[in-house]
Amino acid sequence: MLMAIDCGNTNTVFSIWDGEQFLCTMRTSTHHGRTADAYFTWFSTLVKHYELKLDITDVIISSTVPRVVFNLRVFADRFFGCRPLVVGKPECELPANPRVDEGTQIGPDRLVNTAGAYDRFGGDLIVVDFGTATTFDVVASDGAYVGGVIAPGVNLSLEALHMAAAALPHVDIAKPQNVVGTNTVACIQSGVFWGYIGMVREVCQRIKAERDRPMKVIATGGLAPLFGQTEDLFDAYEEDLTMHGLTVIHKYNKEQSA
Repeated sequence: MLMAIDCGNTNTVFSIWDGEQFLCTMRTSTHHGRTADAYFTWFSTLVKHYELKLDITDVIISSTVPRVVFNLRVFADRFFGCRPLVVGKPECELPANPRVDEGTQIGPDRLVNTAGAYDRFGGDLIVVDFGTATTFDVVASDGAYVGGVIAPGVNLSLEALHMAAAALPHVDIAKPQNVVGTNTVACIQSGVFWGYIGMVREVCQRIKAERDRPMKVIATGGLAPLFGQTEDLFDAYEEDLTMHGLTVIHKYNKEQSA
């Protein structure tokens, strides 16, 4: 079985893949000080609670937080006896090499999303990921990552607004009933919701115009369904796109080493 680990700025997700389907997915907050022993205590407690029978033989890691990778490596080696594959490291090959400016460091999550989206939808894609940052990844016809756009994430924008303006409360993002708010919370929700709707539409339109070809827009991330329910922004929503991409990259590396 494969343990796929996606470590983001906010949460770290562990999914178990048996070769055909994900058996379970577990989530914890990302914390660079968490030791390998702490990961195992948390992991084994959940496994026991859900009465899961797991036989982990391989581990693959994607992490946007470099300081966390060391302890995840130790976790895989100490408790499962395997050397993990880490996306972005030289020993981890990609199905298609990125085409970006020389020396550019690409977030592992963006490489993983590219691999997962291409495997499911083919090329000429825009992958919109609603995470801590809202990212737009452009996938070429051959499956290569060729650049993209990074914007502040929805929750990050709300938190910054609350921190910078003492009179404004912290609010949860939701679709407002009207564009024009009649109270402070409704005004903030309208600004953020419709502001992000407009940003996503405009950025995708400009990418398509610049690439001068038809492109599908694939959304992922927890807030994607919220923004997709109102406007015809996306051609598809993939909840497990990042995890699927990790299985694709792992399979490719296994085939290359066979």
